[in-house]
Amino acid sequence: MPPVLEICYITDRRSLEPKPLLPIIVEAIAAGVDLVQIREKDLATRALLKLVEGAVSAAAGTAPRVVVNDRLDVALAAGAAGVHLGTRSLPAAAVRPHVPNGFLIGVSCHSLAEAVAAEQAKADYILLGPIFETPSKLAYGPPLGLEKLREVATCVKLPLLALGGITVERVKPCLDAGATGIAGISIFQCAPSLAARVRELRMQFAR
Repeated sequence: MPPVLEICYITDRRSLEPKPLLPIIVEAIAAGVDLVQIREKDLATRALLKLVEGAVSAAAGTAPRVVVNDRLDVALAAGAAGVHLGTRSLPAAAVRPHVPNGFLIGVSCHSLAEAVAAEQAKADYILLGPIFETPSKLAYGPPLGLEKLREVATCVKLPLLALGGITVERVKPCLDAGATGIAGISIFQCAPSLAARVRELRMQFAR
């Protein structure tokens, strides 16, 4: 059965500096996000492992899951719940035979073709974006928009998280277009209170 993933916090320690990242992750876990994606691509292995271990420890015995961007070795060593693969990462089909049952494999996708390929490769969930314009995703071209999100949602059955320029006001339109959840960085890291922000987001999922 696909995991229930509605609210995904993606980390970016550089935009937090000089504040440390781990306390924010701990706060997000306590607030009840479904997924924490540790996306610290330039962090040295030892420091990344320590960060992930701290996050996994904070999530122990709770519902939120911790996944690591790209670094399957670190995810496995730290006991994380999964790995998140980018467009330049190993394909999900190559990772699946080397991970235990229940280990999550997420894939970032920027088109319908990539989303279909991720589903065929036995991924567990898809991050699709950018849906809206956002400075951090300019390298991936113009935003896909809600109609492309709707098209992808009709073609794949995996949990589909909308990413890119997500605000509280844009959550409901994404859900109406077929997304099963949302993911973001600034929507969490710029919030005065993560607990209040997650409650605010949960209200958008009420049908």
